[in-house]
Amino acid sequence: MKVLIIGANGQIGTQLVDKLKDSQHEPVPMVRKEEDVNTFKEKGTNPVLADLEKDIGHAFQGIDAVVFTAGSGADTGEEKTELVDKKGAVKAINEAKSKGIDRFVMVSAFGADFEPKEWSDSMKHYYEAKAAADNHLISSGLNYTILKPGRLTNDSGKGKVDIGERTQERMGEIPREDVATTIRAILDRPNTYRASYEMLEGDQPIAQAVERI
Repeated sequence: MKVLIIGANGQIGTQLVDKLKDSQHEPVPMVRKEEDVNTFKEKGTNPVLADLEKDIGHAFQGIDAVVFTAGSGADTGEEKTELVDKKGAVKAINEAKSKGIDRFVMVSAFGADFEPKEWSDSMKHYYEAKAAADNHLISSGLNYTILKPGRLTNDSGKGKVDIGERTQERMGEIPREDVATTIRAILDRPNTYRASYEMLEGDQPIAQAVERI
């Protein structure tokens, strides 16, 4: 599959590009700066230049699956979070649907589907945006998978996760590399279609965890 990676320049996205290069899939990094185009070309990929805050329709031509791992970051202001995490995600979902692209993987956040009263005031705008994007994807009719990782770290991936509709009450951690590895593992697995999963570091090897869910 040709896989459009929205947020390819982010920490999860960059690792996902590298992992898909070594798989049966072809990564298509979507970037918004010319210098990033050159960086990904040097990696042996064919990136596409597009900005989530502008028209992105051309980026979806010839694509078989979409991974949305873009994000403004939990510490950004409400306006930027609204533009990227909510409106940008909704735009990408709508483009995929209009182009007949049926497979869509969303990197969301642990807690995005909690009751609003459980969100702290400082994080409320972030979770509201994530929840709105997730709900739009769920109602889109696409073969979606929503991944809701816990607190992301830059530790080396351990290759083992705890993944399921519900993992535990408290948020734990997970290396970004393990999130990227999990995305690669679920891309073409129908048992993960139309489902949402929390994911934390755990004891199950990723391949086995994906088979079991």
